[in-house]
Amino acid sequence: MARDPLDRRGGSTPVPAGDWPAQFAARASRAGDELTAILSLAAARDVITFSGGFPAPETFPVEAVQDLLGELLAADAATALQYSPTEGLPQARAAVSQLLLETQGSVVDPGDVLVTSGGIEGLQLLARTFLEPGDRVLVEAPTYLGAIMAFAGLQAEVQGVPMDADGIRGDALATALAGPHPPKLVYLIPDHQNPTGLSLSAQRRQEVVELCRRHAELLVEDVAYRELSFDGTAAPSLWSLGPDVVVQLGTFSKILTPGLRLGWAVGPGPVVRAMTAAKQNSDQCAGALGQLLMARYVTGGHLAGMLTRARALYRRRATAMVGALARHMPPTVRWTSPTGGFFLWLTAAEGVDTRALTGPAARLGVAYVPGAPFYPDGRGSNELRLAYSRADEAAIDEGIRRLATLLQTPGGDPLPRPAGTTAPIPDPPPSEGAP
Repeated sequence: MARDPLDRRGGSTPVPAGDWPAQFAARASRAGDELTAILSLAAARDVITFSGGFPAPETFPVEAVQDLLGELLAADAATALQYSPTEGLPQARAAVSQLLLETQGSVVDPGDVLVTSGGIEGLQLLARTFLEPGDRVLVEAPTYLGAIMAFAGLQAEVQGVPMDADGIRGDALATALAGPHPPKLVYLIPDHQNPTGLSLSAQRRQEVVELCRRHAELLVEDVAYRELSFDGTAAPSLWSLGPDVVVQLGTFSKILTPGLRLGWAVGPGPVVRAMTAAKQNSDQCAGALGQLLMARYVTGGHLAGMLTRARALYRRRATAMVGALARHMPPTVRWTSPTGGFFLWLTAAEGVDTRALTGPAARLGVAYVPGAPFYPDGRGSNELRLAYSRADEAAIDEGIRRLATLLQTPGGDPLPRPAGTTAPIPDPPPSEGAP
């Protein structure tokens, strides 16, 4: 028999050899089962997948990447295939600076940009920099489940703040900020939010920034979907309104390719420098090859055309999903109508348990994410998230038709299984949305 080396159980209870879960840290109790399940469907061919926020492969700039890779390897293979500085290669930081100037109208010195290994690493770095066990973090309710995991994984108290059609409610945020135990962080996704698809109104953006400035709170802005507005417009970013109190986290996973695993962080200098120090104890640096590829892609003017095609593709698919919901869903079901991004949010009748229905849905050949994981307190049992980004219009209509059979009764009991639901869903035609 072995004992817990940290004596967590008083030093008197033996731990059987090999009972490793008994020795896990307390922070490991917030497992990532939902994210694991989502990512496991990334290559699925026998399921209509509305679960993950997977970019459409048709948007991947394959030809441009092939050309740029050859150019950069011929020009500077020694840099491309080597470790990079923790804060990022100068070329990559300059590219992010150019992107923010062009898309947000705000100037940031390239030396003040941190290149991250995707947006999720930015969340992890912030959490490790700021959070002690018991610290409060305010988030939208619902919000990105990866953010809840990042904060709760460090034993923070994550509190949801109510939303309405215009995003997080300013009155509710003011109340949450005014409590006796002030939060360490306020985390928002203001543009085409994951999971609801809603956007924060321009008026509320200014209100939120001023509230955080008044209370000396750090506001974390996640802009993963900002550039995917269907009409190409966007309200001012929170960072552009309040660079003194806002850290912006961005990612190239949705607007270039997730295969690069690249993102950025900009904000108050002391915060970004502390995040850089935390990255030295994380992955140490983002991959140099991907950084140089991203830099050439952005500075070479390739991104604008790709975004135009991607916006049109996602708009068609969102329109197809909203139309399918209107045709197939019972009148007890409600949903949001996105103006960009990858997602919409569905609310079923009271008494429907969307987590319990994931199994029956899978047997019908449909995958989605139930609502509860998007709330820090487990609410949302009759809600779910649907992603339209990966499926083509025909698959969207068929998938919604199948899903509707599970939501026809108050208890969510499935109707008889439709015929032919086990056949693989064909990939979209190569010409659709192709770069």
